[in-house]
Amino acid sequence: MSKSILLTHRDIWKRKPTLKILYTDWYQQITNQLVDGNTLELGGGSGNLKEFAPDVICTDIVKVPWLDAVADAQTLPFADECLSNIVLFDVLHHIENPTLFLNEAIRVLPGGGRIIIVEPYVSLLSWPIYKFIHPEPVDFKQNPLVITPPSKNRKPFDANQAMSKLMFEKHYKEFKNTFKKLTLLHKRYISYFVYPLSGGFDHKSIIPSRFVAPMMKLEQWFEFMGKFIAFRIFLVLEKTRL
Repeated sequence: MSKSILLTHRDIWKRKPTLKILYTDWYQQITNQLVDGNTLELGGGSGNLKEFAPDVICTDIVKVPWLDAVADAQTLPFADECLSNIVLFDVLHHIENPTLFLNEAIRVLPGGGRIIIVEPYVSLLSWPIYKFIHPEPVDFKQNPLVITPPSKNRKPFDANQAMSKLMFEKHYKEFKNTFKKLTLLHKRYISYFVYPLSGGFDHKSIIPSRFVAPMMKLEQWFEFMGKFIAFRIFLVLEKTRL
């Protein structure tokens, strides 16, 4: 089942121009934040980041031919301080114990190394879409910083779309106290209208591809309302230099 999802998403990426235009902007924002050195992508899925950063080490939890390796974010198969960047695009909310991942990230990154995250964001506008239309659940009761025993019934793509709001807003004070070696360099609310109109990977697009770029420019006028209307959040964490 997990592999079939990646195959489906890869096919949709190739034949849905609306989605590709939208995601291209996000991937360019990601590459603009990369520092020199080795870059690891976790949950690489369709392998799209390679189109923008060809040297990236692209991984997922299942083996598919277009990815470089299989890797679990909670137990990274990499040596200490051997990576400069870790990219997670729609991945953090799938990790059962994010604290385990963040500890691993601190281990494999040197001072100045970065974790670049793009995640769903539950705002006033996006909440009904994520809650009632998107297939993944929204659970505000979870504390993502509390390590829980692995669930035997958990499936690889189980998720909580409220993860970014929980970790970087509701429990952010606890986050800072727990991960003193990580600094939040960049936090931006993105994706207001075009993304839901695109239908994402799961629904039919209701916006023609020729309107995507102009609407994305129009969205820039609404950044001051981002916290209330955003569908995603863009985050850059940096490991403190000694």
